[in-house]
Amino acid sequence: MDALKRQAAARALEQVQDGMKLGLGTGSTAKHFVELLGEKVAAGMKITGVPTSEATRALAAACGVPLTTLDEVDRLDLTVDGADEVDAALDLIKGGGGALLREKIVAAASDRMIVIADDSKWVDVLGRFPLPVEVMPFGLAATQGAIIRAFAESGVSGQMEVRKAKDGHVFVTDGGHWIIDAHLGRINDPPRLAGSLSLIPGVVEHGLFIGLASTAILAGAQGIRVVERR
Repeated sequence: MDALKRQAAARALEQVQDGMKLGLGTGSTAKHFVELLGEKVAAGMKITGVPTSEATRALAAACGVPLTTLDEVDRLDLTVDGADEVDAALDLIKGGGGALLREKIVAAASDRMIVIADDSKWVDVLGRFPLPVEVMPFGLAATQGAIIRAFAESGVSGQMEVRKAKDGHVFVTDGGHWIIDAHLGRINDPPRLAGSLSLIPGVVEHGLFIGLASTAILAGAQGIRVVERR
């Protein structure tokens, strides 16, 4: 599986040109991209990266990738990131690693977003992977109630749980928020659910990435498959 992820990352790297400003994703597949990008930089390629998490920032720095922020540059040429699920419309579920807020900010500030993944992430219908919803700790019960109502209005339901870190304490994002993971099974209308969740005051962001990805590069046993947004 790790070899497949690296193949997808290597194919995405072919889209990177000298002088580009890049969004650098978070997660196991994006890690391969950052490492391979570091090799290109060492060989003389001139690029600048904006990391989507503190973990990616540390990795990119260790790999010698020059970094900036969206305060210094307001538009990126390309973001390369992984996904927890990808459907035929190239809508995504992201946030399994907890970086969904920064990932979405960076993706939205990019001219293009390439998703890199092994082909197990390709699904007919989003929702098998629990949907992360990043929330403010303040007023959590009220926010959860509003989320349940949004689910009902969108025709989905399922168990919700506040994400825990490996030490058993509540997982805290880089932005200081909590994450609710919603086990929905099937999301038949992702754009509708995304819109409903975005209207809830206590919801900081959600893991439905609608209309952001332009290309998906999927690596499997049969080789690389490239899917472009229709």
